[in-house]
Amino acid sequence: AGTDGVGTKLKLAFLMDKHDTVGIDCVAMCVNDVVCQGAKPLIFLDYIATGYLDPVKVEQIVAGVADGCRQAGCALIGGEMAEHPGVMDPDDYDLSGFTVGVVDRPKMIGPDGVVEGDVLVGLRSSGFHSNGYSLVRKVLVEGKTAEELAAPVAELNGETLGDALIAPTRIYVKPVLNCLRNLPGDVHALAHITGGGITENLNRALPGTMDALVNKGAWEVPAIIKMGIEAAGLTEEQALKTFNMGIGMVLAVNAEDADKTMELLKSNDEAGYVLG
Repeated sequence: AGTDGVGTKLKLAFLMDKHDTVGIDCVAMCVNDVVCQGAKPLIFLDYIATGYLDPVKVEQIVAGVADGCRQAGCALIGGEMAEHPGVMDPDDYDLSGFTVGVVDRPKMIGPDGVVEGDVLVGLRSSGFHSNGYSLVRKVLVEGKTAEELAAPVAELNGETLGDALIAPTRIYVKPVLNCLRNLPGDVHALAHITGGGITENLNRALPGTMDALVNKGAWEVPAIIKMGIEAAGLTEEQALKTFNMGIGMVLAVNAEDADKTMELLKSNDEAGYVLG
């Protein structure tokens, strides 16, 4: 079981008045955690707290949640909407969720399964996902109007800053479960790269006796993340502990079957990178 929220990325949704993707973020943050045990998410529930219950806005939020559940292959079985006048501003809301998955105990995966020589395979992110947004908003959003966020940016190949920042968290459930199903025993552990970046989250997927060796040149850091790092003046070490750097999920796989893993991911339209 897992629970999580969208965090301060919601402030961007308020500014842009775009509420149909944050529900995907909410689902992703929960189901991507649960699948790291090798579990298939079964059900999802959402919780929305708001200062004023705007039916149009709520409909958009829930549509995003439903979209996320379809991507994860789980059922949206209910939720709760709470109106908090006097506690929250009328235009503010918070969004969180809860999921339950299932896995046969012998098929559970985790740090204990990792062995020396395993290969790390990374799955691309869509940007910042749902982490680091207090800093991101400070350096890239603060002081900008909705119109400025909607203007194309050359460094982003013509994409707007707003679209790049609000891009929803990728949901990795189906490609990961496909690998677990078709390569039984070859995926030893999974790390969902969230707050704390690659440095901290990858460590959680390793036994205490091991470290990972990551080739930082194995993938291209997304342009929007590069913009955030530069604007914040972060060192490389700081950036690796703050953002996902373009990798949203890492698989520790049997070295002999790393190529098969990459081929299987490619057949599912999932870009995989051998990280180290």
